[in-house]
Amino acid sequence: MLFPTHLLVAVGISRLADHSWVRRRLPSAPTLSAGWLVAGAALPDIVDKPLGALGVVDTYHSVGHSVLLVPLAVAVAARYRRGLALAVGWGSHLALDAFHVVVNGRAGDALFLAWPVRTRSDPLALPPVEFARFYVGSPSFYVELGLWLAAVLIVLRSRLDAGREDGR
Repeated sequence: MLFPTHLLVAVGISRLADHSWVRRRLPSAPTLSAGWLVAGAALPDIVDKPLGALGVVDTYHSVGHSVLLVPLAVAVAARYRRGLALAVGWGSHLALDAFHVVVNGRAGDALFLAWPVRTRSDPLALPPVEFARFYVGSPSFYVELGLWLAAVLIVLRSRLDAGREDGR
């Protein structure tokens, strides 16, 4: 999945968590800060892309994308309110990347989640710009495009609703 989409989904999770429908049904659920959700969603790529680009590891999905960090994420989430949002954002990034490789017919590539315990012998180790070229036109690309179109429609609808409330 492309980096901006991870950030978009994090904002979407924040909006959904704050929606009145969710708040009525889960009144004791903690609020999730959009900023910390976005930071968590960005974290795997902020850690792993430079490591791959510098040749420290042979793939662009390594330590930041590994579920071996789940105990740390749970500890941070349990200890700090902002940590929960950070952990949810991080988890959403991993889930979206795993979904992306499965939808594109490369389910074996989801082994990145178990890095360094399990890795593929032939990972798709493309730098970010080459990956974007490879990605356009794939099945997951169209799912991602649908997410962006839905986001645009939601923003337009909320602006129209706000204009009606203002009497415009």
